[in-house]
Parts: sequence; structure tokens; C-alpha cells
Amino acid sequence: MRNTYIIAKREFVAYFTTPVAYVFLVIFLAMTGSFAFFLGGFFSRGQADLVAFFSYHPWLYLALIPAISMRLWAEERNSGTIELLMTLPISTTEAVFGKFMAAWAFTAIALALTFPMWVTVNVLGNPDNGVIITSYMGSLFMAGAFLAIGACLSAATKSQVIAFILAATACFLFTMSGLDLVLNFFRGWAPDVLVDTIASFSFLTHFQAVTNGVIDLRDAIFFLSLIAFWLFANVIVVDMKKSA
Repeated sequence: MRNTYIIAKREFVAYFTTPVAYVFLVIFLAMTGSFAFFLGGFFSRGQADLVAFFSYHPWLYLALIPAISMRLWAEERNSGTIELLMTLPISTTEAVFGKFMAAWAFTAIALALTFPMWVTVNVLGNPDNGVIITSYMGSLFMAGAFLAIGACLSAATKSQVIAFILAATACFLFTMSGLDLVLNFFRGWAPDVLVDTIASFSFLTHFQAVTNGVIDLRDAIFFLSLIAFWLFANVIVVDMKKSA
């Protein structure tokens, strides 16, 4: 754990050595506020909740999370520093987990900075703060799943642009898999078991259940299992690139 902490600290500090982190935070906060107030109809809904705020998080993450994850390994490979990293007395698992935790912590900070939305809805009404807390947790878990996918795909290429495109595409497929637009394509010829399996991988389905106040352990297990799988795949990809 000590090596993991060192890697995570190194990566986390690196975010704030350039203006990129601050630009990301500003864009994230501006977009979450804009989507909630203008597209989500925060005031016109006339309800003391943050449904209008959280409902757009999956779509925001589709663009913003790959922008964080694309540099995790692609930049290391492109600059050649990955060889130096791998010569340190750390395991691949520690390096992968450390980088992921740094990116997840950075995302958690971005999410925490949206607290004025929570304050606003409490000033204007009497919301169910328990639902809001679980929605924040669900959003953080979903962001972790996005990051794990992006980190794994970042390790597969030297180009940050390609890493971004691959991550955004993969996350888009996971997000859209539960919509009727996708499922109707399979319903005509695929067995119900396959259709239900595809639908069960939808980020929207699991996240919307949380934001509606339905606390189901299966939703947390889904996101955590997805994170574990893609981090495991990330370790395999890094080891394959290292031995190549």
C-alpha cells in the first residue's frame, strides 16, 4: 500500500502542476451548473431535489472522464517514462491502482466542488438529503467505472487522442446499452437472456436507480465489479506492453 500511495501522490500532484486540472474543474463546474439550470429546468420543476443536476452526469462523464484518463498511461508511453516507472521497486498492480486512485481522487474533488448546488436546494426547500448523498456516491462510483475503462485503454496506445476516442466510445456503449434504441436491435433475433444481459450493463439503468432513491446493493456491486475487471485488464495490458 505504501508504493501505491507514493504513485497516487505523484500522479495527483502532477494534475495541478499544469493549468489542465484547473481548466477541467472550471469546465466541469460550468457544465454541471448549466445543464441543471438551463437544460434540466432546475427552477421550473418546482421540486426541492437535485434530479435535474444528477441526470446529466453520465453524459458529462462521457466527454470529461476520458479527458482525465487518456494521459494516465499514453503519456508515459509516449514520453518514454514508463520504462523508468517500471524499473522502480513496485509491482504493475501497485502502479495501476495508484494511477487510478489519483485520477479518482481528482474526480472526487471536482464532484465535491459542486456542493453549492446542494446548499442551494436546501435553502430553497426541504430536500431528501439521504437521496442526494446516495446520488453523489453513485456518481462517484460511476465516474470510477469510466476511469477504469479509460485507464485500461490508455495503456494500449501511445496517443492520448486515440486513448480519448477509445475510452469515450467504450463508455458510450456502456451508457447506451440499456436504452430501447439499442435493445430493440437485439429483440428481433436475440434470446431474452442476451437482451437482459446487455441491458444490465447500462450505466444509465444503475445510476438512475440510485438518483431515484432506490438503494440497491447490486448497483454498487455492478460499478465496483466493473472497476475491478478493467483494472485487472489494465495490469495485463501494461505487462504485455512491458514484455513486448
